[in-house]
Amino acid sequence: MKKTPTLLADGRELIYYDLRDDTVRDAVDRRPLDRTATTSEIRRDPLLGDRVAVASHRQGRTYHPPADQCPLCPTEGERLSEIPDSSYDVVVFENRFPSLAGDSGRCEVVCFTSDHDASFADLTPEQGRLVLDAWTDRTAELSQLPCVEQVFCFENRGAEIGVTLGHPHGQIYAYPFITPRTALMLRSLADHKAAHAGENLFDAVLERELAGERVVLAGEHWVAFVPYAAHWPYEVHLYPRRRVPDLLALDEAARTEFPQVYLELLRRFDRIFGTGEPPTPYISAWHQAPFGALTGFDGVTREDFALHLELFTIRRTPGKLKFLAGSESGMNVFINDVPPERAAERLREVATS
Repeated sequence: MKKTPTLLADGRELIYYDLRDDTVRDAVDRRPLDRTATTSEIRRDPLLGDRVAVASHRQGRTYHPPADQCPLCPTEGERLSEIPDSSYDVVVFENRFPSLAGDSGRCEVVCFTSDHDASFADLTPEQGRLVLDAWTDRTAELSQLPCVEQVFCFENRGAEIGVTLGHPHGQIYAYPFITPRTALMLRSLADHKAAHAGENLFDAVLERELAGERVVLAGEHWVAFVPYAAHWPYEVHLYPRRRVPDLLALDEAARTEFPQVYLELLRRFDRIFGTGEPPTPYISAWHQAPFGALTGFDGVTREDFALHLELFTIRRTPGKLKFLAGSESGMNVFINDVPPERAAERLREVATS
């Protein structure tokens, strides 16, 4: 992997990640851009104890542009985009309309390929590995920022999810706090460790799933399964067999196998509802241990946390979506219409060759 950092016209950072070591990236951003101005602010809810990012400048962000005006495609002639070069393998850059900025964290965009009409599932294993290396590199860099406590790499795919740019891309959020979902995991981890003579909860969950009927894919280094209490109609968790706290700690064998397993999983997701359906909308989310102090979680260290990826779709059946209505949105109590065992069975049925 070759890494080439540069700056866009408004001062934002952009980084090319290339498969070839001899690739030269010297294109200049020719757009007449002013310096980016953001209004991001983090507010804490006194009743729930969680935080809300207030970012009014995002109201003006790019919204469903025509394909020939996509800001994530390479620059072509006088059609100028966020990527100054005429081609790229993988690109990461600071979001022009970030939810988090300055002392409130950082938001980045990850473009998986220059092919506007592709998806992550269309990548080769070599390209998938390059994305993994980019995620890992950005996690390492962002975790060093003084304000950052947690790094979150994720992909939203599909208009049903709320995606406003059709180009295959994901995002990275660097939070200045431990997110509520991770805090819940850490509390459960601490409680289990105290109640079960130091046993690790993640290890216990993985062992139980390996012995059950919800495993979808099992490689030498990775295991994908539908969790016992899945929140979403089709939800899969992907774990490395060797527990590590973050992407940086994965060994070479796990890095090599990851794209093969992950690409197969994404292709199965696209086949769940039949070939006549539009591409399956999904959210793919990496969960990594926080980099800040784990105060308030007695006896838990970063090494107790298990890196894993959670992949789920909001589509519950052909032509129908799972909406977060009263119970889910009002009380955070999910109601799942698809038994996890049936979801796992379906995902095994749609194996691709």
